[in-house]
Amino acid sequence: MTAPVEVVYERRGAGPTLVLLHGIGHHGGAGRPVLDRLAQAHDVIAVDLPGFGRSPVPATGLPADMPGLTAAMVELFAAFGLDRPHVAGNSLGGAIALELAALGAVSSATALSPAGFCTARELRWALTVLALHRNAARLPEPVLRRLFAAPALRMLAMGMILARPNRMTLDDAVADARALRQARAFRAVARAGRGYAYAGAPTVPVTVAWGTRDRILPYRQAALARTRLPAARHLDLPGCGHVPMHDDPELVASVILGTTGVRAG
Repeated sequence: MTAPVEVVYERRGAGPTLVLLHGIGHHGGAGRPVLDRLAQAHDVIAVDLPGFGRSPVPATGLPADMPGLTAAMVELFAAFGLDRPHVAGNSLGGAIALELAALGAVSSATALSPAGFCTARELRWALTVLALHRNAARLPEPVLRRLFAAPALRMLAMGMILARPNRMTLDDAVADARALRQARAFRAVARAGRGYAYAGAPTVPVTVAWGTRDRILPYRQAALARTRLPAARHLDLPGCGHVPMHDDPELVASVILGTTGVRAG
């Protein structure tokens, strides 16, 4: 489906709306492992952010900075007719969720290994690793499918992003590689985020949860998040990597529902 502001999305469930935001180079399918559980309590919208997944780059161009990205999300909410939905995001999506919370534009925010709490060197590391994965994703899809079908090779290929790559389905692994390869906004968003650091002060319920085995934005960054967001709920995601939705979907879904405070119907 396509929203009026030209983003592709999947929508499922009923209840208070919850918008899922993915990381740089990812797509709305990142939330698929937790979608059914969340849809028992929420009207869930998993979007492909502009220039990622199947969403086109806006005709007016991509936002040049985090305020622009945040403003684009507020515009998207208006296009959907949403009034302060709940949001949950991973990596870049986690940073956007926290920025929306600081604006008071959402009812709650769950940030999973969010950007914005790393040093410049750590950010360069993260973007370099993801760029290398993006180059590898240019292999023909039949080759990628054979690669991901072998557990040892899948661990080698995806072990920097996931702590438990073999919990991901083969189709999801190929879809993630395709999304990374086709991420038209990757370079522009990476450039725009080079100097970004989170400095907001949300007044809505916020949870920051970090994978203890995150190798992209390492777990040690959670300490800075605790310092900058003293009023937030801070949780560890034991044994999870940078994209915890695949590593432990039950845990991640329960963390998100604990933030929104909405019980399954």
